[in-house]
This record gives sequence, C-alpha cells and structure tokens, in this order.
Amino acid sequence: MKLEIELDRDNGVPLTEQIVAGVAAWIRSRTAHPGAKLPSIRQFAADYGVSRFPVIEAYDRLVSLGYVDSRHGSGFYVADYQPATTRSQGASDPRRTEDESGHLLQQFNHPGEMLKLGSGFIPESWRDTEGLAQAIRHVSHTDPASMIDYTTTLGNLTLREHLGARIGQLGIQADASQILITNGASQALDLLMRYMLKADDTIFVEDTGYYNLNGLLKLHGVNLIGIPRTRTGPDLDVMQAQLKVHRPKLLFINTVFHNPTGTTVAPQVAFRLLQLAREYDFTIIEDDIYADFQTDLTDRLATLDQLEHVIYVGGLSKTLSSSLRIGCVVASHAIIKDLVDIKMLMSIGGSRFAEAVAVSLLERGAYRKYFERLRRRMRDALGSITLEDSGWELFEKPVGGKFVWAHVPHVGNADRLVACGAPLGVTVAPGSYFRPNTQPSPWIRIHAAFGNDPRAQVFFRAAAELDESE
Repeated sequence: MKLEIELDRDNGVPLTEQIVAGVAAWIRSRTAHPGAKLPSIRQFAADYGVSRFPVIEAYDRLVSLGYVDSRHGSGFYVADYQPATTRSQGASDPRRTEDESGHLLQQFNHPGEMLKLGSGFIPESWRDTEGLAQAIRHVSHTDPASMIDYTTTLGNLTLREHLGARIGQLGIQADASQILITNGASQALDLLMRYMLKADDTIFVEDTGYYNLNGLLKLHGVNLIGIPRTRTGPDLDVMQAQLKVHRPKLLFINTVFHNPTGTTVAPQVAFRLLQLAREYDFTIIEDDIYADFQTDLTDRLATLDQLEHVIYVGGLSKTLSSSLRIGCVVASHAIIKDLVDIKMLMSIGGSRFAEAVAVSLLERGAYRKYFERLRRRMRDALGSITLEDSGWELFEKPVGGKFVWAHVPHVGNADRLVACGAPLGVTVAPGSYFRPNTQPSPWIRIHAAFGNDPRAQVFFRAAAELDESE
C-alpha cells in the first residue's frame, strides 16, 4: 500500500517533518482503518525516492505521537487513534482534538510556492550545501563503516570533545563523559522527560515558548504551568506567586535568542532563577540551541550553576543541518549514565555517519566559516526589517538570532493575520502555536531571513490596514 502524500524537496522543510505531517493527515482523514499496515521503511523510501533515515525518524515520531503502532518483527500499523482523549488535573493530551494537533503539523505542510514567513528553518540558499557535500564524501571514503553502523551510545568521542570545548567557551565546566549526543535537541528533551517525569507532575514552561516542547510534555501527561516571558526572561513576580501554590519538578527555559521572542535572559533574572531553583528544589532544563548565533557571549544558567541545578541542552541541527540531527545533553555523570540507558532502549545508538560528518565540518573549519557568514546575513536581515514603519509593534528589537516577535496593535487575534497572509502567498506562525495550551494570541513569529521578500512587505502593509472593527 502506497500512501497518498506529497513530498517537496524544494520547500526548505525537512523530509522528516513532511512525512510526519503527511502521514498524520492521511490517518486523520480516516482513509485507513485502525490496524491497517503501513509500508515498511524500505518500501516507503523506495516509493518516494528518499533515503531510509528520514523515514525511520518520521515513523518513530508518529509512534510517539500516537498515530502509529510499532510491532516488533511485524512492522508499523495505524493506531486506534482517539482524538478526544484528555488527561487529569487539566493536563491535556496533544491528541485531544484533531484541530489542535492538526494546526501544529500543518505549518510544515504548506504548498512549496508559499513564503513561509513564520518558518523556523534557515533558507536553503543560505546553507553551506557544498561544504556538507564535501564532508559527506570525505566520511564516505575514509570511514565507510559509519554508513551502516551505530555510533556508541554516548556518541562520537571527538564530537563530544569539540562540543565540550565550545561550551567551555561559555564557562561551563564539563568533560566529554558528561556530554551525551542525541538525535537533535528534541530527543535530548524527550530523554530528560522520560528520565525525570511521571504523569501528573507539575512543570513550569515559558508562555510563550517552544511549541514542540509543550507537545512532548503533554505526551507525558504532566501539568503545564505557563510563566509569562518578558523582555528580560520569565516574569519573576508571576513565578514566585506560582511557586507558593505549586511545586514544579522542572523549569524549561530557552535562555539565549528565545524562540519565538528573540530575547535573552538578563543577568539579574538568571541569578534569581537559580536562587528560586535552590529554594524550591526544582531543576532547570536550559535550552541553548541558538548559542552559535551569539557573538558577544553572556553567562548561561549552566555557567552560573555549573550543572548542580541546571541541565544544559544544545546542538547543531538548527544551524548546521536539520537532516544531520545533532543535539546534546550536558549534565552530571550520574544523570548522563542513566540517560545512556534510556537512549539504548529507545534507539540503541545514534547515527555514526551524521556524527562523523559533523566532526569533519568542525575539524576542517568549514562550520566556523559557514557560521560566520550566516551570522552576518542574519544580523543584516534583522537590521533591515522596518515593521514599525508599517504600523507594527515589536516585542523587543532583536540583536541576534533569527526571530522577530511582532503584532499589529489593533488586531487582537493572530488568526486574522494568518487569514490576511494566505491570499498573498504568505504563511505565518501565530502566537497560539507557542502557548502552553495554544491559547489565542495577537503575536506572530517572523523569520528575519524572509522579512525583506516583496511578498512579506505587501503582507506587512496589508495586515496593518486591517479593519479595527472586525
């Protein structure tokens, strides 16, 4: 059985995401009944002319999302999908309605000719595809076994040493044995959730924050408490009030060039967060996936705490290549030891080939040269966006990273901006995507790299002219 989905290699969206969105939409359409067998990984790859790696990862995600059942030795089957499932104590399951899960997946499934103004991906034309190709050829010739073998469970030692040196520049003291390579930062977060959480635990997250994080947490059946994100970091007054009522197990926070607001936690806020973590005995998961975009380095929470109450998550997927899927967890030896055991159960090991390619790029200096160019291009793009001239308001003037968080003052719900952009060939990411329970929001995320496209400029003007009375 060949699935009726479309893959577009030219739209900048990773194939894994397209496969997940396509298969999920196909299952939700009720075209196949629960228990129907999906094509094998090998057959799917052959049907669509893709490698097996994105298919493997997509099937794993579909299993995690509850769309697909994996039966050892037999294959993959459509799950008995229940969209109305809810959790206790207000914790919601991301599968609870077709509408909620669907709109998050659909952001990856727009037609290729649309301008994806709210995208999280670096434009393909900005990537160092030739450098990647050279590294791939180099690894294929010098380490052919990497194309078929698993890596070690901790990950490539040389890669861990490189990453250790990089976080050492931030003042975080950790040796290679305290670094676990993961299949992107998403797997790093999922491993930590599996290790540290149980159903009905209370977790603090940022409101607004990373949408995929919120979805993963809901899969674990925990209670999410949103702490408003201000221009300097989490709102400490709200957080302290919530700490008098709740005892969170974890706080998840994106400290530098926050997704989606583009802001960075101020030093005084960072110090107070650590004081609260010690006082109320919770752990902070620090997501620093955009670290390489920063030229003037600031102290991370892990720098100030040295991994006592902070676990650090980083990686290269957001910068080097989404397909290579290189993430990492940096933590105490005891935590890393336990995470290795969980990773073994989940995936046996990572991609030895992807890790070897990353090492090649780092060792030959190709990644450093590429990223110096990328930082300059992103700074220029951020500096050239003049939304205020069109009547928009910025959450904060960005000084780095990729994102601008903006709204039209008289438009109370960003769904109107989505509707405004569609006929103009523009898609945007509304603020509801980034809230813990997808509550309405007037804000949208804008990727600076696409902000000077003529279609974006037309959209900015049209959105500012929307009727205030509607």
